[in-house]
Amino acid sequence: MRIPTSIKLHKRSQTLELSYSAFERYLLPAEFLRVYSPSAEVRGHGKEVLQYGKQYVALTRLEPAGQYALKLYFDDGHESGLYSWDYLEHLAQNQQSLWQDYLCKLQAAGKSRDPHETVVKLML
Repeated sequence: MRIPTSIKLHKRSQTLELSYSAFERYLLPAEFLRVYSPSAEVRGHGKEVLQYGKQYVALTRLEPAGQYALKLYFDDGHESGLYSWDYLEHLAQNQQSLWQDYLCKLQAAGKSRDPHETVVKLML
C-alpha cells in the first residue's frame, strides 16, 4: 500500500491531485472519481450500477478515513464511498482504460455524461 505524499483538491478544475514523488503525480477528475466510487450504491452488491449524468459533478471536500482511505464529498450528495489508498492508486494508474470502459458502457446503455441530455438508442 502506497500513501500519497501530497493530496490536493483543485476546486477550479475539479480534480484531485495525488503525488507519490516529485516525478509521479496524477490528476483525477471529480466525474471520474464519482462514477468509480467504491460505495455499495455504485458497486452494488455483486452488480454495478451505471452512473450517468455526472459530467458537472463537483468535489466539495475530502477528509481522511483513518490511516487507510479518503472520504470524498460530491455536490450531488454522494458521500458514502471510502477510497482506500490502494483503490486510489489503481484509479490513477488505470485512468485512461477505465475511462474508455466507462464511455463504452454509457454508449451501450444509451446514457449520457450530461445530466441535461437524453440519448436515444436507435435500433436499425
